[in-house]
Amino acid sequence: MSQFSSQAKPVISASINNWGNPCLSTDRLSLYYGSKQALEDITLSITQGSITALIGPSGCGKTSFLYCLNRLIDLIPNCLVYGNVWLGDSNILHPQTDTIALRRRIGTVLQKPNPFPFSIWKNIAFPLKEHGIIDRRKINGIVERVLKNVKLWDEVKDRLTASALRLSGGQKQRLCIARTLALAPEIILMDEPCSALDPISSGVVEDLITSLRGKYTVVIVTHNLAQARRIADYVGLFWVQSGCGRLIEFGPVEQIFQNPQHSITAEYINGQRG
Repeated sequence: MSQFSSQAKPVISASINNWGNPCLSTDRLSLYYGSKQALEDITLSITQGSITALIGPSGCGKTSFLYCLNRLIDLIPNCLVYGNVWLGDSNILHPQTDTIALRRRIGTVLQKPNPFPFSIWKNIAFPLKEHGIIDRRKINGIVERVLKNVKLWDEVKDRLTASALRLSGGQKQRLCIARTLALAPEIILMDEPCSALDPISSGVVEDLITSLRGKYTVVIVTHNLAQARRIADYVGLFWVQSGCGRLIEFGPVEQIFQNPQHSITAEYINGQRG
């Protein structure tokens, strides 16, 4: 495998873990789609309870990296991952990792809202039952709690048996976030969760994401630099160099936007590149 070139050596803030303890980290993570290398030597730590935004132009590997963090990348044929992904003391890339249990601990919210073609209630009850929670009273309590968490309860409490497909785009995305929260994950991965929403719905979802700070660890991919600046504690800039995605700079949001340490970061933030 190729080594990290000197021009691509990332800038990692020395004080990156001052906010709290790292709960998820990658060590020299590289990814191939067949013979095509998509990521090279990505090393970073995600701080527990924080919101981390991954930014960069299209095709730089942000989403591919995100899907390595709970092994959704396994679902892509001819995909090879090298290096380590640490969740606490466990390397989740170990072949004996229980990926179902892993994805309960690390949930995912996709770019396009994807409610199941069920009722609003069943959208949350279904995954609970799949994970062994069958008591109706307990399920009802979880449904109400997570819908309140995403500020959706008052909008749907009188129509829980209605199809989730009849909700607005913003409501669908909040339902998907509620469905993820129902399984009590430690970490939530979000792949451009606002990109398909109108500005008002995006604002509601942004407020929801910031309300998760401290209770959950959130890693979000976004093309919206203003959004990253508004909601993130830490930011990582990905970039394509020599044909594959590399981490250029990773640090507190104030550093990335006010005092970037890498010239590519400064040019990208200022609209001169990308």
